[in-house]
Amino acid sequence: MALLPKIPIAPQLRFMSHRRLFFGFSTALMLASILVFLVNGLNFGVDFRGGILIEVRTAPGIGISDLRARVSGLDVGEVTLQEFGDPEDILVNVARQEGEEGEQIKAINTVKEALGDSVAEYRRVEFVGPKVGEELKTAGLLATLLALVGIGAYIGFRFEWHYAAAALIALAHDVISTIGFFSLTQVEFNLATLAAVLTVAGYSINDTVVIFDRVREMVRRYKKMPVDQLLDMSINRTLSRTVLTSFTTLLALFALFIFGGEVIRGFTMGLIWGIVIGTYSSVGLAVPLLSLTNLRPGAKRARGGAKDAIEDASDGDGEDENLPDKAPA
Repeated sequence: MALLPKIPIAPQLRFMSHRRLFFGFSTALMLASILVFLVNGLNFGVDFRGGILIEVRTAPGIGISDLRARVSGLDVGEVTLQEFGDPEDILVNVARQEGEEGEQIKAINTVKEALGDSVAEYRRVEFVGPKVGEELKTAGLLATLLALVGIGAYIGFRFEWHYAAAALIALAHDVISTIGFFSLTQVEFNLATLAAVLTVAGYSINDTVVIFDRVREMVRRYKKMPVDQLLDMSINRTLSRTVLTSFTTLLALFALFIFGGEVIRGFTMGLIWGIVIGTYSSVGLAVPLLSLTNLRPGAKRARGGAKDAIEDASDGDGEDENLPDKAPA
């Protein structure tokens, strides 16, 4: 508790003066993510590309090179092996076989016979057909698009159209950069990692809504304050909440990444990246985008009427809107 007084509860950072830097960085990140995706694509898992996945634990003294020697030359198409967490845990990926389920079972038995006594335990065997894989790709893309549209509709209903536009741009930034991360690292992209992308979108919009709510409150309260100063004050007054929430979430995610095992490692990596980039976009992209819109629609009207005079004279709670107690310098 002694450390808490040393933490600046109400910082006075000037984010709006650096918005061009934020816009340039975000644009470069999105373009780089798209370029990496076009060049590398995604390392689709069995969920999306179809095929056979066999997870095995090898017998003592057997390495991955021994297994590769045993399965090389099999008439089942491409067979790839990779370590899965511990050196004894191996993933065997077998190409999708032409034909129906019987052909897939035949390929599985062929691989098992080739591995023989080098395997101590078969932990799982999965098969996804080509039709199911394509359906899952379509459903995953549709789920992502519908999630973004639904979030945009909610923000538009909850706030106004310019808030919704800024939130959607920030969300697209988060989703595209997260997909670029998976493309760059070639972490397997499956249903779990798709869930990570949607989770990132939900987490990011939660941060954005909190800051937007404070912006709307400040717009109503300080009617003559310059927009840049108002936006800086809104960010600063929610910054401690944003940073501490993201920090505690990252602590849990790093624990899962280290101790959670290989099965959820791709999911965890995607969430760690998404939380970092989502926190940045809420502060450095979504709110600065509001400075490009007309936050005060009534500002363009001819002033001087009785109603305008009343609105300018008071902010509704008895405080002077031009004298905030801790406005950023």
